[in-house]
Amino acid sequence: MKDLFKSSRFKLIISIIALLLVGMFICAANGHGETAQSGIVGTIFTPAHWVASKISDGIDHISESAKGNAEYDAKIDSLQKQVGELQDQLADYNNLKAQNDLYKDALGLKEEHKDFKFAEASVIGRDSANPYCSFTVSKGTLNGVKDGAAVLYGKYLIGVIKKAYPTYSVVNTILDPDFSVSAYDISTNELSFVSGDANLAKQGVCKFENLSSSSKISYGSIIATAGISKKMPKGIIIGTVKDINNDDTDISSYAAVEPGTDIKKVTSVLILTSYSESEGK
Repeated sequence: MKDLFKSSRFKLIISIIALLLVGMFICAANGHGETAQSGIVGTIFTPAHWVASKISDGIDHISESAKGNAEYDAKIDSLQKQVGELQDQLADYNNLKAQNDLYKDALGLKEEHKDFKFAEASVIGRDSANPYCSFTVSKGTLNGVKDGAAVLYGKYLIGVIKKAYPTYSVVNTILDPDFSVSAYDISTNELSFVSGDANLAKQGVCKFENLSSSSKISYGSIIATAGISKKMPKGIIIGTVKDINNDDTDISSYAAVEPGTDIKKVTSVLILTSYSESEGK
């Protein structure tokens, strides 16, 4: 310990501290007066003042930046709120447009078939594991809905009621292999039936089966229900022919029929609750 106090390094540190103290006293005694001593001290302490000044400026800048960032964040929040409101308005507009299209097409169908009665329903659930786009609607037997009833979007058939419960119903779409209905080409009057197919469902189309080799059905032909079954009236459009292919199971061919609307995007439907039986013959 004694060696430490006697070392040159310790003496140098003590000298610097003493010099700093002397400088402080000189500055205090002379105020702003300029003497040789104060000039020397000023020379020694000017860098320290400069550093302190820069630190102070930096703090002020950080403070201003923080204030600026807060204002920026507030503007961002305001703009995001406006975007959210516009998106809500757009969603409302799209829903209204979809409903308008639904009613417009349904009105046209109603004019053609004045005996048709519908129950409007909303899509309230979808089975994500179902590859055939099955969904649940908000109307059931209390609203006159029956098993096997036609489910439409506008003027297009998109499925049938698989099971009706008191307040809701489950729909099998026309893509489902369990779906089958008599159908015909409205141009050539060729009669057969439309069913779902597991492989074609991946392409979003169903199957107009058992076409003869002399079939005149072609791309763009419109396929509609034939009304042979009492559960389904005649003349409801199923879709249009997208392609003609040979059937792998026999010598006949089939037409791939594209639904009249994108079933995956449907949010509301019309369920046919009653009609004149003469319409189904």
